[in-house]
Amino acid sequence: MVVAEAHINLENADQGEENTPVKQGPVFTVEVLKIITDAQQQHGLRHSDYQRYRSYCTRRIRRLRKTLHLPQGDKRHFKRRDVTELHLKDERYLYIPLMLAERCWGYAMQLRQESNTEPRKRFHLISKLRKAMHYAEQLESLCQAELCDARSKLESQAYAAWIRGMFYFEVKAWKEAMDNLQQAQVVYEKLCSAVNESDQAIYKSKCEELVPSLRYCAYSIGDNTAISDLKSLHGAAHGDLLDTLDRLMAEARQKEGGGGVSEVTWRGRTVAVKPSVVSAFLSTEQELNSSLEGQTTDANIDKLDRHVINCKDAIAALKDEIANDPSNKSKLPDGSIGPLQYLLTYLTHIRLTRSNQRTLLMITKASTGEEEGKKGKPQDLIRLYELILQNLNEMQQLTGLEQDKEYQDNVEATITAYKAFRCYYIGEVLTGTKKFREALALYDRAGNYCSSVISREDLDSGLKSGLTKLAGSIEAAKSICLAQAVLQASEENKEETQATSIIDKKHIAKVPLVDRLDVYYEDSKIATKQANIIKLPPDMSPIPCKPLFFDVAMNHLTFPSLQQELENKTKQGQSSLTGFVKGLWGWGGKK
Repeated sequence: MVVAEAHINLENADQGEENTPVKQGPVFTVEVLKIITDAQQQHGLRHSDYQRYRSYCTRRIRRLRKTLHLPQGDKRHFKRRDVTELHLKDERYLYIPLMLAERCWGYAMQLRQESNTEPRKRFHLISKLRKAMHYAEQLESLCQAELCDARSKLESQAYAAWIRGMFYFEVKAWKEAMDNLQQAQVVYEKLCSAVNESDQAIYKSKCEELVPSLRYCAYSIGDNTAISDLKSLHGAAHGDLLDTLDRLMAEARQKEGGGGVSEVTWRGRTVAVKPSVVSAFLSTEQELNSSLEGQTTDANIDKLDRHVINCKDAIAALKDEIANDPSNKSKLPDGSIGPLQYLLTYLTHIRLTRSNQRTLLMITKASTGEEEGKKGKPQDLIRLYELILQNLNEMQQLTGLEQDKEYQDNVEATITAYKAFRCYYIGEVLTGTKKFREALALYDRAGNYCSSVISREDLDSGLKSGLTKLAGSIEAAKSICLAQAVLQASEENKEETQATSIIDKKHIAKVPLVDRLDVYYEDSKIATKQANIIKLPPDMSPIPCKPLFFDVAMNHLTFPSLQQELENKTKQGQSSLTGFVKGLWGWGGKK
């Protein structure tokens, strides 16, 4: 069950008192078709088990009456208590007649299945449908109260017309059945055009479900062409109904607009806003620009900080909504992303845009020296521009906008513009460290970035004026940097000359001429016998050792054979071993 709940203030009223005056202010929204469709799919009708669904309706009515303190007598006595407008302190009171009508309708459908073998049950079937029609009309009259919004009125009106159409269809009153079914179809078509894309399937399915019954009614009446075109069914007889529907739909949009945003249009696509947190945030988003006017920079920075945090909360709520319904993650037949995914992309774009707006205010504050009377350092400005470029890169990768060429070109041009600012301030840092050549290269690159996008018409006007000022600053910085580079080069040459002249002349005189060939020095002893030309004896230095000759005679020598010597040694060894053994045991001794 899904119920779009509005903010309800009960002020601790006793729900059991019927004579309590109704407080003006709360607005109830009861999505009748969605409630009964979910209940039917979850409690038996997926398998046409009407008895199970009827039992569920009975249990639901008992729980509602117990929770709302609206019993019908006690254990011994029955006292009927219907729901009236005096009970409308809680929208759950409206569920009681709805479940009563559904229980009677479910019982009637069960009897229809059984009437195939027991024709007498058709009388009971008609009685239950008549009772369901009574409860549906009771729900319709309750929803006409001021506490119910326009959507609830339309939903209850269509539901009551459908139940009446089913009753007249069973009693074969074809004209009345056709009129009521047509009325239900018209209302459901209007509602289908007003709800978000995720809920439209329910209303479209209901409209398609009514077509066979309308065709049969037209055939029974004898007007075979009446159902051929759907618009022909919405003739002059329903002119007043269409006017009423238009009025109620306008009222619904007006009420929805008062509490939040019901739909948004961005990049040529309109999507409905489903979570209430997102609706409230988008309402604040529309009013943010006007609230920022006339405020100080610090106040605007704080306000944007809170707005970005609220945006993150709305994104988290929307992600939970998408996670609860996996069908929202699938793509549409045309290849585009689903409505909730597109809404998530829109919220992410707002978060990144507002974050950049806050960062730009911080840059303005730092560059004008509002903080403690001092201007911000170029290093701090570089960090802030890095944050902006990071957010812009994320905007390029948003889901669903990869093929949007206009959007991608605009973001790419904005990235190039802010790269110009970043390069300029990096050049300022390098200038401060006296790296004039590197700084000049950065200024050139910043100028190229600036000239490549400053002529684009789709660029933001504020950013374009900032680029115009930056172009002048770049030219001035390049001139200053070039002059500083020339002065630095001349100073370096002067320092080298001074370093050469500082060398001690006495020390040079002691150095041999061979060791100071690159230094000019007028030595008066160079033409005398005491000239210091080279040091004698020279310093010892290790050198690798080389052999005087290579011994290659070994390769040409032939050695004698030693085989005979080896055999003699073998025989001597054996005889000595035999003598040792004989001497040990006393054998072979002389006698």
